[in-house]
Amino acid sequence: MDTPITQHTDDFATCGQISAADVALFAEQGFRTLINNRPDGEGGAMQPLSEELAKAAESAGIAFVHLPVVPGQITAEQASAMRDILAEAEKPVLAFCRSGARSTNLWQLAGGQ
Repeated sequence: MDTPITQHTDDFATCGQISAADVALFAEQGFRTLINNRPDGEGGAMQPLSEELAKAAESAGIAFVHLPVVPGQITAEQASAMRDILAEAEKPVLAFCRSGARSTNLWQLAGGQ
């Protein structure tokens, strides 16, 4: 894993882009849900598709949610969806995007402290 994890609370953390190979490590670290806030294809061919990451999460026994958000264009509906996802998600949760900033902003707009 090349990008550091930022732990915001005991139940929520963010990081930059992950690979399918990283997912088993996150499961070993205790994360129970992954949230992908990056649209498929945003980073070109180097970015793994959500489908690939979802399969890795299923294999590792953790939940996977894809809530794509365009950088700098987070909507009220997306913030509400993130709030609902976090309310239902098995904790702890790791959300990711290109750098982690978008996931952090979305979490804050969803009511994260």
